[in-house]
Amino acid sequence: MSTEDARFEDGAEQPLRLMAADAEDLRVVSALCQDAVAQTSEMSWKPSKRQFALLLNRFRWEYHANRPGQPAERVQSTLVVDDVRRVRANGVDPADRELVLSVLSLEWEAAEDGQGTLRLILAGDGEIALEAEALNVMLTDVTRPYLAPSKKVPEHE
Repeated sequence: MSTEDARFEDGAEQPLRLMAADAEDLRVVSALCQDAVAQTSEMSWKPSKRQFALLLNRFRWEYHANRPGQPAERVQSTLVVDDVRRVRANGVDPADRELVLSVLSLEWEAAEDGQGTLRLILAGDGEIALEAEALNVMLTDVTRPYLAPSKKVPEHE
């Protein structure tokens, strides 16, 4: 084996890029999005493309779970949902561009023929419901991780 066979950088952590096409996949994406925060100004609904997107400041659960006691990290990620026919907000005013959203979970309610509703469950009883022809979700990290401003790991009762 030569020194050119492997490099330290090859073993480094890579940005997440995950797709969810069924309920089992969505459970993983939901767990990774738990406690992500975003502003309504970072939401985008493009009816002509049938695409909803949200820029998240995601807590890096996958990092912290394997490194207890390490500083809390976040990363900016995009959550993109394709094949969306309709978007409804409940308990959230999309016109309030400064509103901060805190994601609790993502839930898929299947209907007939693979269609259904993807629900982004938010803290404070808010919800964004995406009626879709199919479950087609992509979570992609788009920045390097950074220290969480709070320096704390999110806690739940």
